[in-house]
Amino acid sequence: PDCLSLQFLSYLSACDRLLKQGYEEGQVEEAMEMFQYSEKKAAEFLHLLAQFNDMGFQQNEIKEVLLLCGNQRERALEELVMK
Repeated sequence: PDCLSLQFLSYLSACDRLLKQGYEEGQVEEAMEMFQYSEKKAAEFLHLLAQFNDMGFQQNEIKEVLLLCGNQRERALEELVMK
């Protein structure tokens, strides 16, 4: 298999692992793209997105703040509270 095939398989298995954690497919794909297919960063993002969502913050605001803060939970929470 060529390099591109291996990257694609790696992407698919990363998505599969994230889906098995209960995240929605659209969110998983979006997070993987936003973080240049880094499963670790995508997982952090999805975890924080769900957490802040449960706290009652708006999803579009959460995404914006997490991107600005680089997935730093405390900074993101401060930003969300100040909005």
